[in-house]
Amino acid sequence: MEIKPHPNHYLYLETLRRMTPEQRLAKALELSAMTKELFLKGLQKRFPLKSKSEIMKLYIQRIAKCNNRNF
Repeated sequence: MEIKPHPNHYLYLETLRRMTPEQRLAKALELSAMTKELFLKGLQKRFPLKSKSEIMKLYIQRIAKCNNRNF
């Protein structure tokens, strides 16, 4: 397997270094919220007949499974 080049990695690191801790935290929270939204949208697309509460239960089950992988 060949490793892909990441030409913008240095620029990414420099951008992070210029951010304040508050800005980095805000960006992390934004990315976390976006990830949750994408996960929920994916579940809704995969299970279109499930209700919102069923989708949320499924989401919680899957997140719990990921978080408890080492147990």
